[in-house]
Amino acid sequence: MSGTLDIAPLRSLVAVAAAGGFRRAAVTLHLTQSAVSQHVRRLEQTTGAPLVERVGRRTRFTPDGERLLVEARRILAAHDVALAQFETSRSDVLTIGAAQHAAEILLPEMMPVVRERLPEKEIRLRLDRTRTVQEMVESGAIDVAVLTALGAPPAAHRSRLHLRWYAAQGWERPAQDPLPLVVFDAPCFMRQPSFDTLTDAGVRWRIVAEAGDLSGAQSAARAGMGVLLLPTLGRPPEGLQAVASLPEPPDVHMAVRTGPHTPKVVADAVRGAVRRAMQG
Repeated sequence: MSGTLDIAPLRSLVAVAAAGGFRRAAVTLHLTQSAVSQHVRRLEQTTGAPLVERVGRRTRFTPDGERLLVEARRILAAHDVALAQFETSRSDVLTIGAAQHAAEILLPEMMPVVRERLPEKEIRLRLDRTRTVQEMVESGAIDVAVLTALGAPPAAHRSRLHLRWYAAQGWERPAQDPLPLVVFDAPCFMRQPSFDTLTDAGVRWRIVAEAGDLSGAQSAARAGMGVLLLPTLGRPPEGLQAVASLPEPPDVHMAVRTGPHTPKVVADAVRGAVRRAMQG
């Protein structure tokens, strides 16, 4: 195969997976929806394989799309780390990292507010797993991290973010067999709470699918393979329904972490945008 995987299309592909669709990815990246679609088509032409397909109103990644997502995240991580070494002195660049759960829930609503409050900043996004995003903000590789975290949320947002069990439409819990469980592969902050919540309640469970990203986990749950524990804000993920008969999961909240040299005005602007998005 000859061809080049360009950075901008790869970033669009990752945003589609993180935001849950082309329209929301376009808002997140500050692009038009047609531009994001064109980026994905370019990747399909380069790889010679379909990457994304429509199922009703939903966007679903093909097996080849899932494979490219894994590599895309690695390529973008290496690219952004290399670039950051030459941009440490630029005060007009703001790099926001977001874990996948936070990206799907908040980014499309949050990013326009951040741009409104910090019009002088060139805003860049890094979408990755929670632990990776935490490490990046602690090392100063990114300025701000937006992620979901375990524990009771601030009182003002107590009713806004929920950790819930989800399964395919019409899914029914097996009567005798261990509960089939869809989980994220390690490391993931959602993995152990899934196990602990069920075990503490005396519910037998077995892992039937492990996924490396949010899109893959939701696809497995939509296919009826088992239940999936997810943080959500408002409506359930498309194509999934809440399963109320399972034990109550622990509290979660949306957290904003800042780097060691992040100006207070920037941190306040991002926190304000998160609050506004959660109240929207």
